[in-house]
Order: sequence, then C-alpha cells, then structure tokens
Amino acid sequence: MRIPVTTLNDGYDFPLLGLGTYKLSDEDVNKVIRRAIELGYRHIDTASFYGNEEAVGKALNDAISAGDVTREDLFVTTKLWNDDQDRVAAAYQESLKRLDLEFIDLYLVHWPWPQKGLYVPAFEELVHLQGMGQLQSVGVANFYPEVLDEIAKATGVTPVLNQVELHAGFTQPELREYHTKHGIVTEAWAPLARGKNFDDPAIAGVADKHGVTPAQVVLAYLLQMGVSVVPKTANPARLEENLGALSVKLDDADVAALDGVQGERMSGDPLTFPGDVE
Repeated sequence: MRIPVTTLNDGYDFPLLGLGTYKLSDEDVNKVIRRAIELGYRHIDTASFYGNEEAVGKALNDAISAGDVTREDLFVTTKLWNDDQDRVAAAYQESLKRLDLEFIDLYLVHWPWPQKGLYVPAFEELVHLQGMGQLQSVGVANFYPEVLDEIAKATGVTPVLNQVELHAGFTQPELREYHTKHGIVTEAWAPLARGKNFDDPAIAGVADKHGVTPAQVVLAYLLQMGVSVVPKTANPARLEENLGALSVKLDDADVAALDGVQGERMSGDPLTFPGDVE
C-alpha cells in the first residue's frame, strides 16, 4: 500500500503516515524501524527529548547500508527541546551527530513555552540553519495561532507543519482551519489517543461495519481530514495494522459518527506547559 504524500509549503514531498518513536527503547528501535522501512514507511519522527536519536540513526543507516532504502527516500523529523531554545545551533548539531545523518529533513521547535519567551528567536535560528543549507524544512510542534502569527511575522517564514495532540474526540477544528488558511500541514501526535477510546460505541461500530480495527478507523478518519499521523508502536505487527488504515474508506455516516466522539486533551496545554520559568 503506497503511503499518500503531500507537498509542504516549501516544495518538499512529505509522507502523511509515518512512524513515531516516543518512548521507544533502544532495544525496540532497530527492529521496528527496519520492519517499517520494509513495509514502505519513509517518514520517521523522533526528538532529542525522546533520548533515542542515536538508536534511530543507527537503524536508518543500517537500512541504507543494507540497500533497503536510500537517504533520499527517507524523511526524518526531530525536535528542539525546551531547554535548548537559547542554544539552537548547538542543539541541532548534537541531534545531527546522534542521528549520524548529513542533514535533517524537518526540525521542529518542540513547544512554544510562552512563559520563557524564546520561541520567536528559536524559530529564527531554525530559519537561519535552513538558509545555511544544513536543514531542509522548518516547523513547530504544539503551537497555536497567536504564536504562529508571531513567528511568521518575525521571520517571513511560515512553518511547513505544526505537530499537535489530535485524535478522535479532540480534533482541534479551529486550529486545523488556521493551518489550512496558512498552508501549514496539521500533524497528529497521539493519533490513537493511546487506545483509550477504542471501546467508544462510534469507533467500535464503524470498525465492525468495515471489518477493521479501531486503530485503523481512527487513523483513516484523521487521514481523510488531510491530517498527517505518526502513530508510535513497539510492536512490528502493529506497523502493518496501522498501514492498513490506508485501505479504509469512510463514508459520510461514518465520519458523522466519529465527529460525535467525546474526548479531551490528554497532555500538556501549550498555553501553560511546561510552566513558569524558575
């Protein structure tokens, strides 16, 4: 099954279904990434905060050395952690070294942390790195319209993507509308809501109707919205299940039912996380 691709606002192709690696141990990273690449995954998402960039890079380079994939085929995302917003260039080089790659496809400011007040200069530094040819695309995670407006005004550059918490029951329609208006790809982290809503009657009902799993239903639901998804798994078998979401075609009744799922934010609110500066 071919993974759908969109074009970012800077002209690069971007796979809409990728593999998230949050909380993946070094022991799991290699087998999961190598299997993902075998199945056709090309987008791998990590972050300095995850503590597994080195293992991710080794798995990618092993796959390249084995001839399973070329570097040009891959799309690798990593992120600038909050504590590094005042040392962007150094943090980027450290991620690059841990990943053992010549460049990174997409680098994100992981959180705005408005109380710290460094998100504008931090994004400016990403744009500078891009201008130096060391970085392909620049984006953000967990940003909201007010801070997106600020960084675009300050730099003249609109992020290609904003990775935010988004799942059935918490689809952030106003933010998605803002993204569409400004040419920003919406990417969902925790797209499966950590499995906590799989027994919701609407999700279970649509899954039964199509003879698929709840995970495939909710991924198909987000993909049909035009949302990029990076579900994380430590189980290679789940990689195939998640890929199967691409074959699920939801009708209007299905979408209406899933629109009715009730849910809420499960993690930090970008307006307040990680909190006051000590």
